Amino acid sequence: MCNSSQITIMKQQKMPDCLRNSWIRNIIKESSPQIAALQITSTIIFTLSIAFFIVILGVFVNNRIKKFMVSENDYFVVNNVTSFSVGRSMHMVNFSEWISPKEVWHSMSDEELLWRASMVPSIKDWPYNRTPKVVFMFLTRQSLPLAPLWELFFKGHESLYSIYVHNSSEIINEFLESSVFYKRRIPSQAVEWGRASMVDAERRLLANALLDFSNERFILLSESCIPLFNFTTTYNYLINSKQSYIGSFDDPRNVGRGRYNKRMAPTILLQDWRKGSQWFEVQRELATSIISDKTVYNVLRDHCRPPCYMDEHYFATLVAKIGKDLNSNQSVTWVDWSRPGSHPRTFVRKDVSEGFLSRVRGQSDCVYNNVVGSLCFIFARKFHPNTLEPLLKVAPVLYGFNP
Repeated sequence: MCNSSQITIMKQQKMPDCLRNSWIRNIIKESSPQIAALQITSTIIFTLSIAFFIVILGVFVNNRIKKFMVSENDYFVVNNVTSFSVGRSMHMVNFSEWISPKEVWHSMSDEELLWRASMVPSIKDWPYNRTPKVVFMFLTRQSLPLAPLWELFFKGHESLYSIYVHNSSEIINEFLESSVFYKRRIPSQAVEWGRASMVDAERRLLANALLDFSNERFILLSESCIPLFNFTTTYNYLINSKQSYIGSFDDPRNVGRGRYNKRMAPTILLQDWRKGSQWFEVQRELATSIISDKTVYNVLRDHCRPPCYMDEHYFATLVAKIGKDLNSNQSVTWVDWSRPGSHPRTFVRKDVSEGFLSRVRGQSDCVYNNVVGSLCFIFARKFHPNTLEPLLKVAPVLYGFNP
């Protein structure tokens, strides 16, 4: 309480000190619970902020440690399925798997596949010990009836070859796990003879095979093809060759120049027009150029339709325009065109003998690395499924196989 003198002074001042102090004490007393709550809330917020900061710091430090502990050459991240991943949106890939995928099945579209396969390293020195492989690409309608013969051919040479199978059949019978053909089927689509879909399948095989950087030589085969020599001879012939093997010639007949469409100009002129067998063999550089091409492909797709058969003209014309110096202009796959018709002769069981195959193997008037007199063919077609048994019988003599 203020005394009388203080009250007198109160008349002269707005608020006396005693009243002011009493008022402040009352305010503090009344607001102390709110202040305490505010202090507790501030403490909680501060503690949570510190905890959050510690968590973020821990994650950052952990990632930095992993970065230094894991070699950058061993792992990298593939962000989406446009790579060769098998459908996951984020995928850790081992470096060895990237340069040589173990699985051939993937979720890429053709457009994505061709783009991915067209990549060529600018650095020419390989960052690993690269052993060049020969690629055997089987373009089949259904099964591989001569697979047992090929099994013997490949036996013991696992590090020197790769196998890819394009099978357009809706019914697929998987090979046994012990087979060299087990899970070697690539994503395939329906194929129609003489149409663009045939060329699409062949480019699809090439593109899938190019994903393996160890693959150097690429041979296209059908289910009716057989090897004429053992694996060692075949491998050495192809790996040491300086050129590719695509038949490409100017055919003046109606089945050649007669198929040329003037609408192909100016991209493809009549003097550019070539014909050849679809069963080719190419080295890696030319294979990359083939799957990277859009110009010649688009023109033939639009203007080469039966009786113009795209698979007989596309590769022959393309190589004449972009890879003439890389091509020997001959095939390594023998066929018999001695009989009239639009298809070569098919050999059946009674045709197969040691003498017959020796005559085919013995042709040696071809050019190899600019030397005349080398063997001409290392594969042959067309062999009916019923030739398997006689082929296996003559295999030990001709190839040195152990049946």
